[in-house]
Amino acid sequence: MTKPYDFLIVGAGIFGSVSAYELKKKGYRCLVIEKREHIGGNCYTKSVEGINVHQYGAHIFHTNDKEIWEYVNGFAEFNRYTNSPIANYKDEIYNLPFNMNTFHQLWGVKTPEEAKAIIDEQVEKHGVKNPENLEEQAISLVGIDIYNKLIREYTEKQWGTDAKNLPAFIIKRLPVRFTYDNNYFNDRYQGIPIGGYTQIFEKLLEGTEVRLNTDYLKNRNEFDELAEKVIYTGPIDAFYDYCFGALEYRSLRFDTEVLDMENYQGNAVVNYTSHDQPYTRIIEHKHFEFGNQPKTVITREYPSDWDVTKEPYYPVNNSKNDSIFKKYRDLNKENEKYIFGGRLAEYRYYDMHQVFGSALNKMKRITDKNQSDQ
Repeated sequence: MTKPYDFLIVGAGIFGSVSAYELKKKGYRCLVIEKREHIGGNCYTKSVEGINVHQYGAHIFHTNDKEIWEYVNGFAEFNRYTNSPIANYKDEIYNLPFNMNTFHQLWGVKTPEEAKAIIDEQVEKHGVKNPENLEEQAISLVGIDIYNKLIREYTEKQWGTDAKNLPAFIIKRLPVRFTYDNNYFNDRYQGIPIGGYTQIFEKLLEGTEVRLNTDYLKNRNEFDELAEKVIYTGPIDAFYDYCFGALEYRSLRFDTEVLDMENYQGNAVVNYTSHDQPYTRIIEHKHFEFGNQPKTVITREYPSDWDVTKEPYYPVNNSKNDSIFKKYRDLNKENEKYIFGGRLAEYRYYDMHQVFGSALNKMKRITDKNQSDQ
């Protein structure tokens, strides 16, 4: 007897929504179920006082992939927003990423030669030949001043442990520029959708049945009977009932408030890099879209320990967790019914454009295979 759907898609974030859109184009019958009360996953935006609020932290789209950029622009018009965060260390203000503006603010230098000389001297004095942890790696890249003011305490807040306990690879790609360029990303394409992200998901899911407030794992057997195949975007350890143990994450808490003023901090993103504040950054949402509303909305982000009752945000990709993940991944190698995708199912940190690309590639492989099998 034919099942009512070809694909059951668990999760209405990027991977699930793109999958639904691409499969629907090919004529497949899809049902999308979502545990939350809204679509869009962590990219969900909500209008508050006429300001599009990023409900789960700042999401800035950036990519070097022209095809991905053109794909997302097919669902919304993007503005020219450039991510240029500010760091606040004990009320001292610095530009990020580390560039000539930062070096001038730190040391009063004006030329790349002067800045390089100071960094090289500090690296020589404090650095190590073979860094074994994050602290050693950071000092060997940028010296002690930048590490102490802009890296150490912020990182310890973010990860909930001493920097010496963190692996060196976390910070190996630390951006350092000897130009007066405050653009955080090097990618060619960058921006924020005018009107927020939610509209993109509404268009991706248009014409597809979506059920919100629906927990797949609570009624898994019943849902599995509805479709020939299941695309699962939730936590892979939860899918297998934590049989090898729970994978570790860091979580976040968001404290959002409306302020009766036009401009609170003058920038969309301000990082607080000392232990003086328990939050890591304050987001002022209107600046993502150059808003001039009479009020403003800010969100303080507080990193927190994670347990299975909290939302998982950042995978802790150390050797212990990576070993556990591989065991879960190997369980599905011979089973063609279940398809895993996205940051939680693949236990890796993804930028948005990477999830779009991953979903598009995987759906192409699936539809091409189905076509060749017919």
